[in-house]
Amino acid sequence: MTEQQRAVDDAGQDREDEPGPAGSEDRGEVGPSGASKPSEVSEGTVEAVVRAQLSKALGGKRGMVEAAIPTLTFTVAYLASQELKLALGLGIGAALVLGAVRLAQRSSVQFVFNSVFGIAIAAVFALRSGDAEDFALPGIIYNAAYAAVLTLSIVIRWPAVGLLIGAVTGDPTGWRANAAVVRLSSRLTWLLVLPCVIRVAVQLPLWAAAKYDMANTFAFLGIAKVAMGWPLQVAALAAMVWILARGRTPMEDGVGLEPADGRTTRD
Repeated sequence: MTEQQRAVDDAGQDREDEPGPAGSEDRGEVGPSGASKPSEVSEGTVEAVVRAQLSKALGGKRGMVEAAIPTLTFTVAYLASQELKLALGLGIGAALVLGAVRLAQRSSVQFVFNSVFGIAIAAVFALRSGDAEDFALPGIIYNAAYAAVLTLSIVIRWPAVGLLIGAVTGDPTGWRANAAVVRLSSRLTWLLVLPCVIRVAVQLPLWAAAKYDMANTFAFLGIAKVAMGWPLQVAALAAMVWILARGRTPMEDGVGLEPADGRTTRD
């Protein structure tokens, strides 16, 4: 709990026997049952959450490199040898070497594990069909499904970023009482949808062209997977932070306290 939230709770306890007038904007007011209402979630809280997730997601430059090396190794090896099993073996081997280095240094293997898991699934698809371009198919399917789920969360007014806020603050639904946070969470969730849509829009035609022998696009497909991995995600998360830094709706103006169910919101 932040110091601001502790201050709000203390303020609510001090006024426990003095309920404020209806429509009060006091974030520490007491509910009808006599219990203090949960403290409001502000855009400042959202900013803190996004910044924390940005730090965790990137894993620094090393995490980004470790995520790219296995795919890059596979792509280069296949282009050089035209041997699918050899290329897959080298890609998985590169991921395992990176993991061994991490273990030897007693550091987190999270990003290496993600890379090993991803290339293992890609290997299953490619080996079953015998077509090297099918290594990209799991990622295309994942991004399409992920974009659909995120979009649905926005449409039903439960944006994914809002759920993240609820998980961090310990109040899974409290953020929905603040229409400003719901709107902001929706905008931020659209920024998570965008990279997925771009990946599918670029990689699906490249995969289809290679799969159905319309063009030799395998090299471009491999480059696209690397370039549209963490770099694209970094750009989306950086855009989130930029939005949060440039525009904030003050909680004191009453907008931040509107219900998110549309009864008094200005949407």
